[in-house]
Amino acid sequence: MIRALKKNPFVADHLLRKIDKLNKKAEKEIIVTWSRASTIIPTMIGHTIAIHNGKEHVPIYITDYMVGHKLGEFVPTLNFREHTKKKDNRSRR
Repeated sequence: MIRALKKNPFVADHLLRKIDKLNKKAEKEIIVTWSRASTIIPTMIGHTIAIHNGKEHVPIYITDYMVGHKLGEFVPTLNFREHTKKKDNRSRR
């Protein structure tokens, strides 16, 4: 389900406050967050946000093409290694 249009997009309050403070100072620094459900809004463009993937914080640079997406979409939580190899090389009939 999507969020109702009459509501604003969900962005964690602490994240908005940190971004507004950095925009007022015109500084760039990495913002650490656990909020993967937050929506990327235009004021976040140009900032680097470290998003938690369950094990560590992965830094992501926000560009204009990411606006409207969620932060969690850009940080995978699972690392696919590979399928297991068969040890039997002979053909089967």
